Amino acid sequence: MSLTTSMPPARGHAEARAEFREFADRVVAPVADGIHRAQHTPPELVRALAERGYLGLAVPREYGGGGGDAVTLGLLAGELGRVCSSLRSLLTVHTMVAHAIGRWGSRAQKEAWLPRLAAGERIAALAVSEPGAGSDASGVTSTLTAADGGGWRLDGHKKWITYGHVADVFLTVGRSEEGPTAVLLERGTPGLETSLITDLIGIRASMTADVRFTDSPVPAENVLARPGLGVSHVVGAALDLGRYTVGWGCVGILDACLEASVEYAGRREQFGSLIKEHQLVRRMISDMYTDARAARLLCTDAGRLRDERDPGSLAATSLAKYFASRAAVRAATDAVQIHGANGCGSDYPVQRYLGDAKIMEIIEGSSQLHQVGLAEYAFQDSALGRTRSNTTQGETR
Repeated sequence: MSLTTSMPPARGHAEARAEFREFADRVVAPVADGIHRAQHTPPELVRALAERGYLGLAVPREYGGGGGDAVTLGLLAGELGRVCSSLRSLLTVHTMVAHAIGRWGSRAQKEAWLPRLAAGERIAALAVSEPGAGSDASGVTSTLTAADGGGWRLDGHKKWITYGHVADVFLTVGRSEEGPTAVLLERGTPGLETSLITDLIGIRASMTADVRFTDSPVPAENVLARPGLGVSHVVGAALDLGRYTVGWGCVGILDACLEASVEYAGRREQFGSLIKEHQLVRRMISDMYTDARAARLLCTDAGRLRDERDPGSLAATSLAKYFASRAAVRAATDAVQIHGANGCGSDYPVQRYLGDAKIMEIIEGSSQLHQVGLAEYAFQDSALGRTRSNTTQGETR
């Protein structure tokens, strides 16, 4: 099935969300708990995403993608995150790599890679984090050395690579003489090995892996952007988009926690009455409801600014991811509390939501990293506000 036939050329956001929700409920939700316990995403589930055009939703139409805007991409991430954070993680990392190629790749690189990524013929993973370099991507120690006869050789160890155990192509970074440099490597490259990391606290079906490169050859045409710009430009663009889709994924977790808690509280009796009548249960559900609405508004605003190419989208994306991820942890904690002992077992999905939500506070920039950055944005906004105020006063004198 081609993307151009599976994805309509134009539609409203409400219609898109309804489509995504129907797909998530019909295809993903019935298997979400099972793949979480199995710590494995079956290939047929990936194919289902690809056949609907969702893996190429944000890829430009000229390269076979859906050409979807940022808000539409966010709505998809939200609905997938509502039923399965692991599968939402696949959408995130795959789209991050496609976005980096679309932003910084040459025409030849775009033509070579984007149609295959859009169609889901190749699954992509972002392989940047290392055992000693997580939030600080500039601290990578993997090395790129010039090879005799042209090209490069890559040596290094990457860790916590989402869907790294099954990815067909890796966008990774090594340190060359010019500085951090972004390159693309395909599975099957000599010296490239992956090993599955199991028993994570959350996103357990995300096929997260250790990835090692040992004297792996990198063709010169596989370098993205100019050597030295691998982190500041290529990875920076990818991570910004990743934060955005993770924020929306947290909106999905919030929705899932709220739906599960309302349903459970409406039928569970304790002390002779439904627990939805207990005031402290109502407080927890009220907080979930408020946080879910607020997180959705923040993520929608970030998407709108991204679509408008507004410079303020960077701050808005950071704010949305920070708020939504922290709110998701609060909601998941309360959802487990409302379910009591039932919430601690695998018969109810709220246990899964709690582990998934905690991961969201760490990936694509920890909460603490966002706190530092958001404070700087606040200082800048305050200074800008004073400048505008002084200008206005000067004009009225």
